[in-house]
Amino acid sequence: MRHPNTLMVQGTTSDAGKSTLVAGLARLLWRRGVRVAPFKPQNMALNSAVTVDGGEIGRAQALQAVAAGLEPHTDMNPVLLKPSTDIGAQVIIHGRAVANLSARDYHEYKPRAMAAVLESYGRLTDQYEAVLVEGAGSPAEINLRDRDIANMGFAEEVDCPVILVADIDRGGVFAHLVGTLDLLSPSEQARVKGFVINRFRGDIGLLQSGLDWLEARTGRPVLGVLPYLHGLFLDAEDALADARAEKGEARLRVVAPVYPRISNHTDLDALRLHPQVDFSWVGPGQSIPPADLIVLPGSKSVQADLAWLRAQGWEAAIQRHLRYGGKLVAICGGYQMLGRQLHDPQGLEGVPSSLPGLGLLELETTLEAEKQLVNVTGTLALPGAPVVKGYEIHMGVTRGAALERPATHLADGRPDGALSDDGQILGTYLHGLFDHPDALAALLAWAGISDAERVDLAARRQADLDRLADSMEMHLNLDRLAACFGDGQAACALRTSFPAKLA
Repeated sequence: MRHPNTLMVQGTTSDAGKSTLVAGLARLLWRRGVRVAPFKPQNMALNSAVTVDGGEIGRAQALQAVAAGLEPHTDMNPVLLKPSTDIGAQVIIHGRAVANLSARDYHEYKPRAMAAVLESYGRLTDQYEAVLVEGAGSPAEINLRDRDIANMGFAEEVDCPVILVADIDRGGVFAHLVGTLDLLSPSEQARVKGFVINRFRGDIGLLQSGLDWLEARTGRPVLGVLPYLHGLFLDAEDALADARAEKGEARLRVVAPVYPRISNHTDLDALRLHPQVDFSWVGPGQSIPPADLIVLPGSKSVQADLAWLRAQGWEAAIQRHLRYGGKLVAICGGYQMLGRQLHDPQGLEGVPSSLPGLGLLELETTLEAEKQLVNVTGTLALPGAPVVKGYEIHMGVTRGAALERPATHLADGRPDGALSDDGQILGTYLHGLFDHPDALAALLAWAGISDAERVDLAARRQADLDRLADSMEMHLNLDRLAACFGDGQAACALRTSFPAKLA
């Protein structure tokens, strides 16, 4: 089944830079005229996106599609696992939820999942000149080797070459690379064609002796050392941003809770990146600071996360916040929490049950098995009726008197969400609520900044993808990288002189 223009990126750890490397390589090849597609056989993430064919994939693969100049498609991530507990997850195959399985039951399901993976991979190799495959976690997880479909199990099945990426910013980069290689079988080791070291800061000359040792020790080339790119914005696969930007002109304080099963937290990226917004995630055990705006993000397990909110003191904090005139936005699962009741009669998120909501809006939500998956456009029910673009991913059906005053009017004729009578609370099913610059400006004006700077998240994303590709043009040995591909369009394009648009 070997395809001459397939290359797989595996990592020594989670968050080593696999998603970033694939995104950057996709943009680099696309700029050189190669029709390239991203592919991740199996992803485990609560950040997802709705595809052009009406399915659901990991958000990182949607970003990689953008890098490659493509609309996201379910074939780019045929198996998506959305954890609902520490030992179970919703299993999504070709964009559709098919089961909720424990980790042990999913292990038995893997042969069926592999069939879906190979089906999608075959379609991509038929359509594109190059396929960039992203692994998951690490290939050296001994307990996960049996029936593996995410790393070397896939690479062996389709007979593709692999490069290993490691994050030097974590420390121990040589141990990570050598140790990972040593834990692979002889046939798997033979697939590893080279290494990429990610997130380096400092004098490259001081690293050279280590690079020479690594190449001599393993017999494999270092394909490049990528610098730490400060301020790079790319949609997160799952992990929350771990640092707050310093903003001297911040005029609006925004906070959001980090539930145990928070989903699609990328909805808040536009707020996090806005130069006039002081944004904070509030995790377990942390005090809830005063704010102008509270945002309740999406949740994969709404009842459990609502119980967590209460245990962390958020219910009282929200009530106090509203009494003092603060604003509240709630998205998807957070919106469902605002009502009088949450009903789960089929036990889709646990045992069949009902739970009192926060009681802030006159509505109730019932979870139903069929998931709503749709990209939408419309207008916000705020002054000027600004354009909003987003997507729906939810299993709940919400009813009640509060819906008579919707938060958005969708282009397909449906109302969405609710705006409270006093104008302080806005609830919606729309992920991406803040992404469109017109919607962001209107929401910031509603929350307290009437003259907010215009921020275009899509333009920033494109600029940072180009910045990433520029860095790879400069710091990767493209001839060595081309040799990893073998013959074909991708290798030819990498060997062709191409001026990088350096920032």
